[in-house]
Amino acid sequence: MLLRRFAFLSIVLLIATITSLCADSLWQPTEKSLFADLRPSKVGDLITVLIVEQSAASQKAGQSFDKSLEHDNAAGIGPFLKLVPELGYTSSQNSSTSGESVVSNKFETRLAATVTNVQKNGNLEIKAERSLNMNGDKQTIILTGIVRPQDIRSDNTVLSTNLADVRIETIGKGPVGNRTKEGFISKILRFLF
Repeated sequence: MLLRRFAFLSIVLLIATITSLCADSLWQPTEKSLFADLRPSKVGDLITVLIVEQSAASQKAGQSFDKSLEHDNAAGIGPFLKLVPELGYTSSQNSSTSGESVVSNKFETRLAATVTNVQKNGNLEIKAERSLNMNGDKQTIILTGIVRPQDIRSDNTVLSTNLADVRIETIGKGPVGNRTKEGFISKILRFLF
């Protein structure tokens, strides 16, 4: 009988020990539920903006101008006007101008933006800035805009084409950036002509 009680007590202790060892789970309770929407909703949340901007403009103009003039005078009549010989002249002017301008731009990148304000209607004001310094050339991208929560995809991204009041600015400084700027002499010539 004592042996049975000892065996029973040993089994109970063994089960209690195994249960406490197996009680840990891979799921840890967190601040958010597994079923909660993890899209940004408050100031400080992050959102990835996929910048996909394209613009194209084309302009064509032409002008043509023709003008001609002919004039003839016969010799005069009478004693004094007979001394004036025949006089005639012809004049013509032709002018034609044409011009064409084609501009095409494409800009694609990804930026992580921070929610800076939540408007009363639930729209999120966002701001992002990224600086890249490579070989002495610094490029900075600045983005601000407003996004509706329903435009944010399930992977926490939004297209730049879905932003309202968007401002995207790229600033380049350094050897490459300086080469793309207009020179002093070009500015003077453009001003004069």
